[in-house]
Amino acid sequence: MSEKETKTCPCCSDRKKKRSEEEYKDLIHRLNRVEGQIRGVKKMVEEEAYCPDILIQVSAAKAALDGFTKVLLSNHIKTCLTEDIREGKDESVEELLKLLQKLMK
Repeated sequence: MSEKETKTCPCCSDRKKKRSEEEYKDLIHRLNRVEGQIRGVKKMVEEEAYCPDILIQVSAAKAALDGFTKVLLSNHIKTCLTEDIREGKDESVEELLKLLQKLMK
């Protein structure tokens, strides 16, 4: 096994994407919101909050993470995938299909 293979997760790509400042700020803002909600859920558990109250907050955190996923996927399709198709990289469509299968589990 090569050095590169041992340092890279088999599920991850070594490809990178340069994001606009606006896209970067939006994604980070969304992640910060999710992170804050998760910390809030943890605090509720630590403070022995009522189960339904915790479940409502978990639902809100999941919705925020789903929102992040939708924005990231949309950006990917509009930029990376579109660019790859224009360059004749048809394998990117297969990559997207596999990604969607994983996301829909």
